[in-house]
Amino acid sequence: MNSGMTKTPSPRDRDIDQDQFLTILSREDALARFETALFPRAVPAEQRSLADALGCALAEDVTAPIDVPPFDRSNVDGFAVRSADLASAGEASPIRVMLNDEVIACGIAPTRPVLSGTATPIATGGPVPRGADAVVMVEHTQPAGPRAIEIRRAASPGQFVSYAGSDIARGEALLRAGTIIGSREIGMLAACGIAQVSVARRPRVAIISTGDELVQPGQPLRPAAIYDTNGAIVTAAITENGGEAHFVGAIPDDETQLESAMRQALATSDMVVLSGGTSKGAGDVSHRIIGRLGMPGIIAHGVALKPGKPLCLAVCDGKPVIILPGFPTSAMFTFHDMIVPVLRRMAGLPLRFDAKVNARVPVRIASELGRTEFVMVSLVEGVDGLIAYPTGKGSGAITSFAQADGFLKIDALADQMLAGAKAEVTLFTPHVRVPDLVIVGSHCTGLDLVTAPLAHAGLVVRTIAVGSLGGLAAAKRGECDFAPIHLFDEKTETYNTPYLSDGLELVPGWRRMQGIVFRRGDRRFEGLSAEDAVRAALADPACIMVNRNQGAGTRILIDRLLGGARPDGYWNQPRSHNAVAAAVAQRRADWGMTIAPVAHASDLGFIPFAEEHYDFALVTARKQRPAVQAFLDALASDAGRAGLEQAGFRPA
Repeated sequence: MNSGMTKTPSPRDRDIDQDQFLTILSREDALARFETALFPRAVPAEQRSLADALGCALAEDVTAPIDVPPFDRSNVDGFAVRSADLASAGEASPIRVMLNDEVIACGIAPTRPVLSGTATPIATGGPVPRGADAVVMVEHTQPAGPRAIEIRRAASPGQFVSYAGSDIARGEALLRAGTIIGSREIGMLAACGIAQVSVARRPRVAIISTGDELVQPGQPLRPAAIYDTNGAIVTAAITENGGEAHFVGAIPDDETQLESAMRQALATSDMVVLSGGTSKGAGDVSHRIIGRLGMPGIIAHGVALKPGKPLCLAVCDGKPVIILPGFPTSAMFTFHDMIVPVLRRMAGLPLRFDAKVNARVPVRIASELGRTEFVMVSLVEGVDGLIAYPTGKGSGAITSFAQADGFLKIDALADQMLAGAKAEVTLFTPHVRVPDLVIVGSHCTGLDLVTAPLAHAGLVVRTIAVGSLGGLAAAKRGECDFAPIHLFDEKTETYNTPYLSDGLELVPGWRRMQGIVFRRGDRRFEGLSAEDAVRAALADPACIMVNRNQGAGTRILIDRLLGGARPDGYWNQPRSHNAVAAAVAQRRADWGMTIAPVAHASDLGFIPFAEEHYDFALVTARKQRPAVQAFLDALASDAGRAGLEQAGFRPA
């Protein structure tokens, strides 16, 4: 890296350890060094109209320039009176008063005083006239001639009157510096006639995605390319946390081009956030450029976090420059954990205080010693409290972040979290809504068709794909409503029923054809039965398979066909039918087993092998829950059955 620098650090700069990327720092140490290099610093202020100040932090205290209300006003529709005139009023002894010849409405200043023995009609919000010290509700009066009323209740001084300044007093501290301006604060300011306020200026943040492989959403996806997820999600996250985000675009892994974009971004922004280009790969050049952009440069490159180890933190002439990992989940974890505190401080906003809940972890989670690990989880209601299921999709899965309820932390000194352990879960939103329906087991695209009406009706449906056996285990522990399963029992030659235990009952789902998938035109498979196709594959050492994960019903079928054989590719074990089809279509494998609808959607050859039963193990104790009944109704409905048939399934 130093060979590419044009500016040599002074000994003082080296104290900050410019080559920190050679050392993995703890999360706490990296954050402390980053904040020390950035703060203290003044928070710039600017004037904004009330309409534009929503979500901003006040830069200075605001005092009330007027009383609110600015005059004594009536709280009800009625009559302004002298309370002393009504001291003896009662049901048996009404007091008769004469009406003054004016009516006080909102916005009308009274012109006539209320003398003893008189009253003035007044509307809610109207100014209380001279001489009056109370208001009587119109419901407590009766007409007593053309210009008189009778009052049958006594009135106390101040009755139904709001005095000037009783809400806000002139000179009172209305709002303090640092207050986040919401709708209530805007209402208070507007009530005092304040049209503009001084707020902390939102930091201007430039976002740059890096990588030759990136394509912007809406553009055609070329081979081996991916859509730029980080650009969109980081931009949104910056706006959520008080920044003024400007997405520069995706820059290829060209050092000259990237350096030009970074220099321009630094010149026009308060902070620069990049994603990718920090893992020291052949195309990762971002961190090499930072040393040429300003001092002190890199503060930390490599943090003992999982996900997020490649995080790079730098300060260039007082401006923070952050290079997030390229994988979306890694990028968002490190952004929220390490960058949000700095961004909010620059925006004059208070630190975020995330809500936390306690939950039990149903399965063992392996971890890596020496790295603090954050594990995203989905929360479901168990028999004795909340259950936290790891999402388990990896740092490259954007849906992991979007579909999880929160995350738990495994300390750097631990190598696992045991099944059954209690854990503190930090929520992504202030409140968690426990799902109305929980489905844990084998996933199928048909399941999305059946649950769609429930989601449209406002029910929260949580599906967690852990395979048939994992779903059965969850059902036995009472952690779900349904466990979708497709397990063949060789002894009875039947599906699913032999695997049920006490407390579970079978709900028939649909039938789906499992078979061998291959690329059309492959002569090793064309025209053969499934058994012959597998024999042909085993006879060709160059033929690579793609398997399924242990616990999947499909895996059981594959093992039946293979016998004891373990061909090349056997240990490649993706967790979904779509992943199997993609591996074959992209020539990473030559054959595998999937269901017919997935094979046809990928335009692959398909050899039928067995029509399996995709059914549901229902936890009997949960059968009467409204969401369970809604699912059963959707499954049995004409629309549900027609949708399944159209998708290539055969309803049971």
